[in-house]
Amino acid sequence: MQLEVLPGEEMRVLERMLEEIENLKLGLDPVVLSGWYNKIESDAKAEAPSHLSGSIEVMQDPILPMKFEFKTSRRAVKYVLEAIERNLPSMPTATRLYFQKLSEIIQQEMYR
Repeated sequence: MQLEVLPGEEMRVLERMLEEIENLKLGLDPVVLSGWYNKIESDAKAEAPSHLSGSIEVMQDPILPMKFEFKTSRRAVKYVLEAIERNLPSMPTATRLYFQKLSEIIQQEMYR
């Protein structure tokens, strides 16, 4: 079975595919990741009680810009995970997958 594609439709499909590829590339850009880490950090600090907000910190490696360290106390992890979950729908696909994996890793660390 072969589908007949009209030239205009073919261009729209190609444009949509190119847009998706660009979104995937953009989603793993260090600047984009840094922005989302900062957003999650500020959301988690805003939700956490004042005595825990100081224990939530994100650091980006100055030499390896794709390397981040998320420091938090065990009692503040809940607020970090909630902030990640709240922000996932707004993220580009690749960024969303990245932060879903980060959330899994944080949860695994909690139960070690």
